[in-house]
Amino acid sequence: MKLLEVKNLKTYFTIKQGTVKAVDGISFDLDYGEALGLVGESGCGKTTSALSIAHILPKEGEIVDGEILLEGVDLAKMSEKEISKYRWNDVSICFQGAMNALNPVMKIGEQIAEAVMLHQGLHEKKALEKAASLLELVDIPGERINNYPHEFSGGMKQRVMIAMALACDPKIMIGDEPTTALDVMVQAQILNLIEKLRSEFNMGFILITHDLSLLAETCDKIAVMYAGKIVEIARSQDIFEHTSHPYTDKLIKCFPDVTKGKLMPEGIPGTPPNMLEIPLGCPFAPRCEQVCNKCRQVAPELTEVGNEHFVSCHNWEVIANG
Repeated sequence: MKLLEVKNLKTYFTIKQGTVKAVDGISFDLDYGEALGLVGESGCGKTTSALSIAHILPKEGEIVDGEILLEGVDLAKMSEKEISKYRWNDVSICFQGAMNALNPVMKIGEQIAEAVMLHQGLHEKKALEKAASLLELVDIPGERINNYPHEFSGGMKQRVMIAMALACDPKIMIGDEPTTALDVMVQAQILNLIEKLRSEFNMGFILITHDLSLLAETCDKIAVMYAGKIVEIARSQDIFEHTSHPYTDKLIKCFPDVTKGKLMPEGIPGTPPNMLEIPLGCPFAPRCEQVCNKCRQVAPELTEVGNEHFVSCHNWEVIANG
């Protein structure tokens, strides 16, 4: 049994203008100790996928179909009262922008201890002791539980957020762009820390980002999202060495190649589709160089093209053999 299995998940938002199919039938799985990267442009459905797993969607959002199986238990059908037993204890999220996420008038230790007291029922003294040990775990001296957020650097605040996400010993941790607004050196430190903790606790990890380069060394497999769908999913090495979807190919080429001199990297022409008016056929067709009439008429299915390598494209062989 896998740690997590997401099957045909559909999460829609109802707004005045109509229905936004933010996540439209995605499927993936995650094993114990495994790391999965969700990557794609802003608005492709990455964060909504994470919020669906943890059941913390805004009021306009709703899971309309699909299963979210955590060790065989379907979280998708649970009520708020039922899911609260799993949230933080089994599934936790480390959000981006730690500078704004911490309460400026509460000590760091109190903020970490609050989660432990609420979800694990520990008394304040024991909860503060655990908070100190969690800070030590993320390479911050335990005595700093008595400090306020303004006394920490950006990188330290992000490590505090990771400590909070680990407070109840979750089986899965989701990092929603956890290195946003951090410099490159601190970014590397945070990712190395997460990698160490994942290995140490055999914890499943989902990393959400728009930056493919962050995933190469961090994740075991990568799912590329576009317009609410997964268009390619494979082991990380296969994504880079055997790219089979034109969108994935363009994403990779957006980054400069240090072996080819001072060349301007390629961009992706056009813009993502209006999620209220997804075009007939493949949603990437208006921006794709390999587009054909079939692409404009028939939406491609996610098809296995290699060992654990799935692609949603009618002309995937052109990219794979290119």
